[in-house]
Amino acid sequence: MLKLGGFSLPKRVQVHGFLTVDGEKMAKSKGTMVTASTFAKHVDPQALRYYYGCKLGPAVDDLDLNLDELVNRVNAELVNKVVNLASRSARFLAKTGFSDVYPDDGGLFAQGASVCDEVAEAYTAWDFAKVTRLAMELADRANAYVDRSQPWALAKQPGKEGEVRDVCSVALNLYRQIVTFLAPIVPSLADGSVALLGCSFERLEAAKTPLAGTPVGAFQHLMKRIEPQQVQAMIEESKPPATAPAAAAPTAAAAAPAPAPTEDDGKALEQEPIAPTCTIDDFTKVDLRVARIVTAEIVPESKKLLRLSVSLGGEHRRTVFAGIKAHYKPEDLVGRLVIICANLAPRQMKLGKTEVTSEGMVLAAGGQGEAFVLAPDSGARPGQRVH
Repeated sequence: MLKLGGFSLPKRVQVHGFLTVDGEKMAKSKGTMVTASTFAKHVDPQALRYYYGCKLGPAVDDLDLNLDELVNRVNAELVNKVVNLASRSARFLAKTGFSDVYPDDGGLFAQGASVCDEVAEAYTAWDFAKVTRLAMELADRANAYVDRSQPWALAKQPGKEGEVRDVCSVALNLYRQIVTFLAPIVPSLADGSVALLGCSFERLEAAKTPLAGTPVGAFQHLMKRIEPQQVQAMIEESKPPATAPAAAAPTAAAAAPAPAPTEDDGKALEQEPIAPTCTIDDFTKVDLRVARIVTAEIVPESKKLLRLSVSLGGEHRRTVFAGIKAHYKPEDLVGRLVIICANLAPRQMKLGKTEVTSEGMVLAAGGQGEAFVLAPDSGARPGQRVH
């Protein structure tokens, strides 16, 4: 039970129409009936809980399960904004624990504490969408603080150990507030954070007081990105078995159909053979970096290009034009971690009457009319080099 001031809320909120834990009702997506057990077999049920939490307000309404939106929300918000906040801060505090006195954070923790009552009121009104919105607003402020402070850069400077400890103490305390807000919606994220922070997430009031001088556990992966192949496997398993026409009698050939081609059939390699051998020195000349897409915009003058603003951490931003307009919606890219070639010579391009500069390249796999933007695993941070 989560204690919200004077009343208690069931820790696991159930959603009418699709029970994410105990039920076996079905949700229809893309023309396929997906059962709760099949969903849980391929994708973490917490993802569905969060998706519905973002949608549910106090009014009674029908909800559609949009798998593309679910994947984008979970990856961009829960993984990239929330879990990533802990992953890039906790490791610096594993030996020292939280700062003995909570540092000056410019009012960030106080701002989060000030909305605790608003979060409680939203839960009493069954307005889960408002709760998730307030949590993500706090997550945006927390990540902006970490990007500005750059503890990873401070850690390389002698004598900055105390400053690193303070920055990461602020970041983890803001993470604790976010997870406390979301605990009834994604309880396993809260459960997994208990060992990391050494605290309970059962009382909302606790989010009004920061942790100081206490140990920090070793960071463990709390939630992974949802990959497209997981969703596709879930859809394929949910499809009804194909039935032969009633009038068609089975033949000997039909009784033993040829095996379906696998994903690793080698066609992609045939279409684009491996390039000539290079040396390790050649490879190290290419500087590949993790980056986060901050904004993505349609380029009206181009049929192929999207204009991306990517962050390499802190104030380091690049404008990159990527030829993925036919494959991705701009709003689905915001917040995603990608890999870019950071030392590619700037390329001048003319779009209509305007001349623009692309300051890098976003890496993608594909060819033959396909494009799959490459992404690092959860825990990677903007600015890290790919070795």
